[in-house]
Amino acid sequence: MAFPQTPLDVLIELFISGAWTNITPDVYTRDGIHISRGRADEAARVDPSKCTLTLNNRSGKYSPRNPLSPYYGLIGRNTPIRVSVNAGDSYLATTGTSSGTTGAGTPDTAALDIVGDIDVRFEARLDNWNADGSVELCGKGLIAGNQRSWLLMMRDRKLHLEWSAAGTTTLQADSTAELPLGSGHLAVRVTLDVDNGAAGNTVTFYTAPSISGAWTQLGDPIVTAGTTSIFNSTAPLRVGDGWADIAFPSSSGAVYAFELRNGIDGTLVANPNFRVQTPGATSFADSTGKTWTVGAATTISNRKTRFVGEVSSWPPRWDVSGKDVYTPIEAAGILRRIGQGASPLQSTLRRRIPNYPNLSPTVQVVAYWPMEEDRNATHAYSPIPGVRPLNLTGFDMASDDSLAGSSALPAIRGGATLSGKVPSPTGSPNQWHTEFVFFMSAGPTTLRTVLNWYSTGTVKRWRLMMDSGGCQIHGYDDDENEVVTELVALPAIFNRWCRWKVYATQSGGNVNYTIQWTIIGATGASVSGSYAGTVGRISGVSGPDPYSSDLDGLKIGHLGVLTVAGTAAYDNADIGFAGETAGQRMVRLAEEEALPLSVHGDVSGMELVGAQRPDTILNLIEDAGDADHGILYEAREAISLRYRDRTSLYNQTPALALDYAVSGHVAPPLEPVDDDQSVTNDVTVTRAGGSSARAVQDTGPLNVQTPDQDPNGVGRYDQSVTLNLYNDDQPDDHAGWLLHLGTWYETRYPVLRVNLAAAPSLIEAVTAVDLGDRITVAHPPAWLPPDLIDLLGQGYSETLGHPNDWIVEFNCTPAGPWNVGYADDPVFGHADTDGSVLAAAATSTDTSLSVTVTDGLLWITDPAEYPADIRVGGEVMTVNRVMGAVHDDFNRTTTNGWGTADTGGTWATSGGSASDYSVQGV
Repeated sequence: MAFPQTPLDVLIELFISGAWTNITPDVYTRDGIHISRGRADEAARVDPSKCTLTLNNRSGKYSPRNPLSPYYGLIGRNTPIRVSVNAGDSYLATTGTSSGTTGAGTPDTAALDIVGDIDVRFEARLDNWNADGSVELCGKGLIAGNQRSWLLMMRDRKLHLEWSAAGTTTLQADSTAELPLGSGHLAVRVTLDVDNGAAGNTVTFYTAPSISGAWTQLGDPIVTAGTTSIFNSTAPLRVGDGWADIAFPSSSGAVYAFELRNGIDGTLVANPNFRVQTPGATSFADSTGKTWTVGAATTISNRKTRFVGEVSSWPPRWDVSGKDVYTPIEAAGILRRIGQGASPLQSTLRRRIPNYPNLSPTVQVVAYWPMEEDRNATHAYSPIPGVRPLNLTGFDMASDDSLAGSSALPAIRGGATLSGKVPSPTGSPNQWHTEFVFFMSAGPTTLRTVLNWYSTGTVKRWRLMMDSGGCQIHGYDDDENEVVTELVALPAIFNRWCRWKVYATQSGGNVNYTIQWTIIGATGASVSGSYAGTVGRISGVSGPDPYSSDLDGLKIGHLGVLTVAGTAAYDNADIGFAGETAGQRMVRLAEEEALPLSVHGDVSGMELVGAQRPDTILNLIEDAGDADHGILYEAREAISLRYRDRTSLYNQTPALALDYAVSGHVAPPLEPVDDDQSVTNDVTVTRAGGSSARAVQDTGPLNVQTPDQDPNGVGRYDQSVTLNLYNDDQPDDHAGWLLHLGTWYETRYPVLRVNLAAAPSLIEAVTAVDLGDRITVAHPPAWLPPDLIDLLGQGYSETLGHPNDWIVEFNCTPAGPWNVGYADDPVFGHADTDGSVLAAAATSTDTSLSVTVTDGLLWITDPAEYPADIRVGGEVMTVNRVMGAVHDDFNRTTTNGWGTADTGGTWATSGGSASDYSVQGV
């Protein structure tokens, strides 16, 4: 018997000595296990997840400093803990390894030897849908012996199909669009038409909520000249993995189902349904008779992970008798740890340049001085090991912080000096690169030296000079004979931040050099030349001794010496990576900080963000998420973060569809609230460091008028928001969007309760709901509005551990404002009229309604645009056709409210003007 007839199978584990250890017998059921995750409403950022439970500690096992504990020295601050429940549907639990031991496979048979058109379908909830690089999903083939047939993969968040006609080389096709990832549960499909009838072949990709459809085409079909075929290999068919001897990672997560068809929508030849398999089974047969074997690194499981977090403390407690000794623990998600006492990240230039060899391993940073010290500093330290500080005298330190990619930099004043030594690079590179940033409001009238770079090559000293007309570069040999002279008229470099660079490369008996000025955030100019001799290496840097007073106010910083000429180490970091998308920023920061974070959605299509200034890692990531209006939250299955972008919240298929009329679907109380908690009708959005935009609801529901001025008014509820946006065109759209959310006129249902003991059939759907997923409740009670209750789950709390109880409470906000218009969409591709009213009274028995357009365009008469839903007097109806003018005919299907669906009847017309319409019931 299953839950609730038998106790709920809860599993509690601690990660000890590199493995998950079952401690379930030590967990008191008397106190239950309480989990909370997400946020209480849409206005706040996500709080750290939390799990509380009580451990039996009579033996002192859970006292970390007790030497008699078997866990002595193994548990303590931030020990990982995992809570899961074995219930609901099964799945194939894959691990993301590349060993060929994950997934499930079936041997080659004649039915699997598809050489023509093929149709592959795969359904899973994966952690690595959005991984960079390649992830194997399913396939038939082996590299060994040239037994390649076909392989379905993920490649950089796009679907990727490979196939071979001869078993040797492969043909390839990638989807033209990225996967629409929300919570990670998705079905994907690919079809290959080997002969499209036009002397070519066609690959088409699809997605769907589940393997049963409905399928939506992903991007455009990929049409390639020439017909093709698929090699008839002897390799096994594998799911959750691909070719056993390929090095790419496999899928990581839960695989639910797979289908392989011979022909597009053709004969089903394999269909393992992992949902119905017994947990722990190592082999089974699918409905086509194929025997499937589970890989050694894979299991069939029905485990639903409900929480993974960290235990920060182990407080011992006992009763007055000393017989009941226990440890109440409160575990938290990763947000608690990374948000507690974190130091601000340094400037993007300071972070990027020393770490640039990680991005380009051929580059060595020989010396680098950021010069971001505070006001009383007399030296500029170097983050490069073995590089001595830069000696400074007479500089106004921390003088100017206006460069987006830097903290405050020093300014020169008359009498200042600067000098530093550059150590030898590793090996014997035949090139070098020097660079720094500067700001000068105006050039001096007399030509002045700004910096000298010293070299061991033919040119012993490179000298940068400036005056009001631009810059000059001179190169001198050992005897101060001029070898290089470059005069550049660049008056545009003044009164703006610029980068100066010079780099040189040995080319036979000559040295090729380039001198370049880049206006930061804009364009640059360069000159190039060559001379006979050796390139040498850069050995030191200095200013004039001392600086002239007519260079007062020149800001300078981020002096660097690198081993690859023309390196891009400073690129984009100088502007604080302004202009990257919110997703790109999160991914980059996560990689730089080794922070476990995955971004779900089209990373390249997210909102553009402004410069990254020094701040904590959590604030920087949250600021990016705020600019995109998505959800940053903690993963449920791992100690990591996830980000769900704004567009993944649009127009969702319900993840959980409840029915109030079905016993047990909705646990009491269901309490609607009409209040002003979420009302914002006057919004000002300011771009950080830029301009502002304001959006005000002057008319319509929840407008800023007081109720005595307008029955729809509620008074002014204002909000001011600063977002890190890229340009001043963005605040207007953001203000409008926040106004839209703040004036959505709908009843709130803050909490929706489901008791899974009363409705165990909902276990699979309820446990799959993640933050931002859509939840609906059909057939609300008669005393509530008749519409479908349409919600977004913003968070939840649950209680389990009592043997026969399992209650989940979702924190919800209306889903309505997230249903947005899309051109040509069958549901959301319709715009409302500017004004339509009933031209004549109507009753529930009428078969037609006479409608007059009072403002704006007339109703569209194209039959292809219907059916479409409309709302009349609080009732939602479906319009099946409109024929125009006197014959404008709405065939009405009543869905709820004051009428019942009419059957039969004749088409009714109304006399009058061309703006009159009639609505007919069918």
